[in-house]
Amino acid sequence: MTGRKPEAPFPQPAVGAVRKASATVTAVQLSDPLRGRLPRRVPVRQLLCLLPLVLVAVVAVRHRAVLAEGFAHLGSAEWPWLLAAAGATCLTWVAAACCRQGAVLERLPSARLLATQFAAGAANHLLPTGLGASAVNLRFMTVCGLPLARSSAALALYLLAESVGRLALLAALLLAFPDALRLGSLLPEGAAVGPLLLAVAAAVLLPAGVLALIRRVRTSVVSFLRTAFGEARSVHSRGSRALALWGGAFAFPALQAAGLVAVGEALGLDVPPLHVAVAYLAATVAVALIPTPGGLGSVEAALIVALVAAGGPAAVATAVVLAYRIITVWLPMVPGALTLGALVRWKVI
Repeated sequence: MTGRKPEAPFPQPAVGAVRKASATVTAVQLSDPLRGRLPRRVPVRQLLCLLPLVLVAVVAVRHRAVLAEGFAHLGSAEWPWLLAAAGATCLTWVAAACCRQGAVLERLPSARLLATQFAAGAANHLLPTGLGASAVNLRFMTVCGLPLARSSAALALYLLAESVGRLALLAALLLAFPDALRLGSLLPEGAAVGPLLLAVAAAVLLPAGVLALIRRVRTSVVSFLRTAFGEARSVHSRGSRALALWGGAFAFPALQAAGLVAVGEALGLDVPPLHVAVAYLAATVAVALIPTPGGLGSVEAALIVALVAAGGPAAVATAVVLAYRIITVWLPMVPGALTLGALVRWKVI
């Protein structure tokens, strides 16, 4: 016996730690040769920021002849009236922001809400009518913290209020000026309006009836309607929200019609201003169910027909419509697309 203390045994690593270290080394060894070959993460948000500008370029190229003719008409117009039309167009975004704020109880950030309406206008002209603006505003409300069900209900309430406001203005103007539109002159001789109206009603009501027979769809619709009615009652219980909702709903189509009236005055359209407003409201109601991007093509045709029915010469009516669409659609489209990309990048939508 030497008297020395026995040496402590060398600490052995745990079995789990050995396996984990071995797996880590193996993964590093396998990944090192491929590290330079693996693709980087796709910048989805950056691509989404550029997508609106690409779509604007595509739409502009497809409608380059219309753009050239519209800008040519703007060169011969009276600029004070064109500035009035541009001012009315800018106020439509304010009216839309007021209406959308009135559709929810929560206070939405006003600056971002207004910027969203400007961006939604560009999105609305790049996707089928109403879909682009609805998607942008739905995303904005959910980012602001509203549940998806309530955001959808607020969106439906806005669309309902805007439709009611547009139809109410058209009905009031038609009652005041029953001879504003001479649609009989546009129909073929002997054509009957009754069967045409019945066909339109059947085209609208038949799909709704089929969907009502499907149980799962019917259950979802009933649940959504309960949420929507509850949201509508809450909004109308507060006076400021109800005023914003219905004030914006009536101001929005009125300002759009005022823009067309101003362009008509700028180009010397020999039609009374209120008759021009009737023509605009009637044309936009007629094309509401046509799923074209922003109504491009269908709105122009309907507006020309409506202005001719109101008594305007076809050549001047065409010039007025093209100039009006340049001011309200094409000029704001590029800055609107840039705003949309910025809102996506800043995660506002």
